Amino acid sequence: MHSKNLVIDAIVQEIYLRANEINENINSIYFGGGTPSILSKEDIENILNSIYKNFEISSDVEITIECNPDDVTLEKIDVWQKHKINRISLGVQSFYDADLELMNRSHDSTTAIKSLELIKSNFENYSIDLIYGIPNSSLKEWKKNIDISLKYNVPHISTYALTVEPKTALKILIEKNKINKVNEYDQRLQYEYAYDLFVNKGFVNYEFSSFAIPGFECKNNLSYWRREKYIGLGPSAHSFDGKIRKWNIRNNQKFIEKISSKQLPQEYEKLSDMDILNEIIMIGLRTSDGIDLDILKTRFSNLNLDNLYKEIDFKINKGVIIKNQNKLYTSKEYKFMTDGIAADLFVTE
Repeated sequence: MHSKNLVIDAIVQEIYLRANEINENINSIYFGGGTPSILSKEDIENILNSIYKNFEISSDVEITIECNPDDVTLEKIDVWQKHKINRISLGVQSFYDADLELMNRSHDSTTAIKSLELIKSNFENYSIDLIYGIPNSSLKEWKKNIDISLKYNVPHISTYALTVEPKTALKILIEKNKINKVNEYDQRLQYEYAYDLFVNKGFVNYEFSSFAIPGFECKNNLSYWRREKYIGLGPSAHSFDGKIRKWNIRNNQKFIEKISSKQLPQEYEKLSDMDILNEIIMIGLRTSDGIDLDILKTRFSNLNLDNLYKEIDFKINKGVIIKNQNKLYTSKEYKFMTDGIAADLFVTE
């Protein structure tokens, strides 16, 4: 049997084995990681049937599939719609061929536009990913990427700073001085341009990287950023129950073997109160929810937070963070530095 089919069968079996992990209604199903758009009609059917059989699913469930532009066809769209997939996340990355070649993407700008047009014609709820801070790219090109997104009235746009992974072609080109290094100043300039423009156009920056027209926030993202329970299925997928983070082993063959012997192929980490506090700090500053000081006071009364409160006061006085109705937010001028600011607030023993 084809190895992909074996993995699908194992995922279906994993769903059955984990049926008791979540008792409340599920309002989001997300096909992500790798390239789920290559799944066949039968694969999607098997997985969704198993999910519906083993879990309670909300009547207004949001079902998202991630796809690459070169995987989008009318035939695929027909399959997705027949299986009630109602949200598409399209990995555009850029509308410039030079950028796409540099990032070793399999599609070109023409394919990106055609796939966006197909998605827009068939779905109300969809998202695109754009990457900023690409070596050799200019603010002018970044503005054009955003203009195209706005021209097509995309209701949800995710913007990510380019990260250069070890042992990739891009990393080697940078090491050999064939192309420029990623420039943090350029990345900041491009992020801030996108932030200002999207917010002025009525988008909500509900999470550092995510901009959505109100009502089009991704339910999967919201669940993750609000530290709600979720189950990840398949090799290397992550799960969370509020206190324990679990992840499946990455190796496909080992994953299949474990599941076939009715064992869950998982490793896990139990979070301490300090871990949970630091997650709440990071998530609070990255999202429009902010850090709720009342929650810190009541939930973590067992921890010594004197240094945290001193650092908060210092950052408020410096204008780095702002306090509004007993909640803390990163100030607009320091938005791009959010992760570093959160790290400064982390509580250590």
